[in-house]
This record gives sequence, C-alpha cells and structure tokens, in this order.
Amino acid sequence: MATISGWFSQCYGRHPDAAWRAPGRVNLIGEHTDYNGGLVLPFAIGQTVRVAGAARPDGVLELASRQAPNDRVAISLDALEPGAVTGWAAYPAGVAWALAEAGHQVQGASLAIDSDLPQGAGLASSAALECAVAACSADLAGARLTRPELAALAWRAENDFVGMPCGIMDQSAAMLCQAGHALLLDCRTGESADVPLDPAGIGLQVLVIDTGVRHQLTGGEYASRRAECEQAADRLGVPSLREVTSEAALAGLADPVLARRVRHVVTENARVEDTVALLRAGRLAECGPLLTRSHESLRDDFEVSWPEADLVVGTALAAGALGARMTGAGFGGCVLALVPKDHAAAVADAVSAGFARPGLAAPSFLEVTPARGASPVIKARIR
Repeated sequence: MATISGWFSQCYGRHPDAAWRAPGRVNLIGEHTDYNGGLVLPFAIGQTVRVAGAARPDGVLELASRQAPNDRVAISLDALEPGAVTGWAAYPAGVAWALAEAGHQVQGASLAIDSDLPQGAGLASSAALECAVAACSADLAGARLTRPELAALAWRAENDFVGMPCGIMDQSAAMLCQAGHALLLDCRTGESADVPLDPAGIGLQVLVIDTGVRHQLTGGEYASRRAECEQAADRLGVPSLREVTSEAALAGLADPVLARRVRHVVTENARVEDTVALLRAGRLAECGPLLTRSHESLRDDFEVSWPEADLVVGTALAAGALGARMTGAGFGGCVLALVPKDHAAAVADAVSAGFARPGLAAPSFLEVTPARGASPVIKARIR
C-alpha cells in the first residue's frame, strides 16, 4: 500500500505540503458519560486515519479518499454551511467550516485520505478523520493551535456541521493520548490526566471483537439518549447529570426510563473512578468485573447494547475473559474483552464458534495496544 504521501501524489500529481495521522480509540470504561459532563477513560490504538494536503488559493476544498475512490468531492468554501455536505465528506468539510468560523484564514486545500480503521465499529473513525484533517489543515493555514484547541474544532465540526450531538471524548483521545496510557478526561472541566495502562506487561491483552453490526449515530437512537439525559437533569434541577452522585436522587424521577438513564450515568462515573484507582495501583486484572458491570448497565439501564454484543460478552466471559463490555456509543460495533494472554486464542475461538449460526456474520478480532495520539507525518506547526 502506498504511503499517504504517495496516495496524495497519485490523486493530485504533486507532493503534499503537510500530512498527519490520528488514531482511533477504545474506550476502556465511561460510556455515555461525556455529554453528561462525566468521566471517561479512553486510550488511542494503532489503527489510524491519515491525511495529506496541499494549500490552494481558489477557495476550494478538494477531497479524495482511498476508501471511497469513486467519490471525489470538490466544495467551495464559501458554500460551506451545516447540512450543505453529506456522507463521508461532511466530516472534513465540517473541519474547514469550523476553522473558518474560529477566525482562521482557510483559502482552500486539496486533501487525500487513507485509513486502516474500521468505520462504524465504535472505534471513533469519524473523530480520527476530523482530527487528522484539523491538524493538517491548521498546518496548511499557518494556524498555531494547541492539541486541545484542535480537538475542540474537530468536536464542533461533528456537532454543529455534521449534526451528531456527541461529547468531546473521541476527539480528545485522538489528540491527547500517550502511548502506554489511558486518558482520564473530566468532561465537565476539560481537565485530563494520563493513567498507566500496560496489559502486556502483566500478561494480559485487550482483545477488541468487531461484531460486524454497523451503527449510524446520526440516526435517532443516540440523540434520543442524550435528550433523555438532558430531560432528567432538568427534572432534577441540575445543569448536567455529573452533579448527581448518588442513586438516591432517582427517587425524584417518576419516569422509570429516565431513572434508568440516570442510574447508568451515576454508576458509570463511579466505575471510571474505581478503574483509575486500580490502574494507578498496578491492578489491571482486577478491573474485569467493573468492565462487565459497565456492559450490564449499558444493556439494561441505558439500553444501547445489541444482541451480538451480548453474545460476545457472555461467550468471552465463559471462555476465560476477566471482563468484557461493549465499547463506543452502542447499537453496533465492537466489544472489548480483558483476557489473560494465554487465553486470548481460546476466547477468540469460542466467540467465533458462538457466531457460527444462521444470520450471523463471522466476527473479526483486533489486538490493541495503548498508542500515542495524533502526530505529524510531514512537518508540524502546532505547539
């Protein structure tokens, strides 16, 4: 496979001026807490989106993706507004729009995109694309932006341009994560801290199992969950569910659906804190039950799991996994399992056997290692 610079040259007949890579992420624990001002604990993975670009003076954003080779896009920057671009091109277009809205001089660019990150699998492929485009575009525009500023621009592109009301976890993970660590992010304050995460060092492995079920988060389910959380916070008289720290508050909610949503957020924030304490004490193996309880809460209280994920979790645990949970926003995508290294093959075999029934496609497996966040392939101007 050609490098990202080579792919750019194939597309545009010249060398790029800048290129960046941004990783996907696995969220170890802390799901559907980010947009509630809560705590999350993602880590970056080795699979990435790569973007190479060159500036152009004509006010046109031209896009080419190796994953959509027959769908070249050229857009006038003057015509960019929410809803004006659909499909995969909306994400890089949204970044160009967000840069301009923030006051940066964006005169046009030709971008080439490539990725080995599965799309729609709950591994934050859209955030990786946005962050790689944001860093590359900032280079091309001469904008000296910090990593948190780039994450915020990418987040605004997804929320305000694409129309996906997500929290900032994925973009923060793509920009801020360090190798060998998870990122503890407080989504209320924006404060973050690196937390040691080295499964291989103690004979463990984080196995990511792609169920093959694809989600579309711009559909109604995700927005519905967020709206329910906002409604619950309003009824409880708090600005966000982060302010709710005890299940005793559920007594103030007559609606059982809203009570279940709040219970998940409250208990999930507590699970993140417990997981961080164990990791800092070098006790990763003891995190397994917390991961499993997180999945049960996402399945029963937040109701965002799906049958294939539940099948994987149950099968992995029965085959020797220390803990397992769906990862990502839900309704499709991946499950992570914390497994002893010498049990990984047995877990994978058991899951594959569990999927050997009519109507189920074979799952795929990724062994992931906590990796660094976005980095330049060709030069960098951000500080």
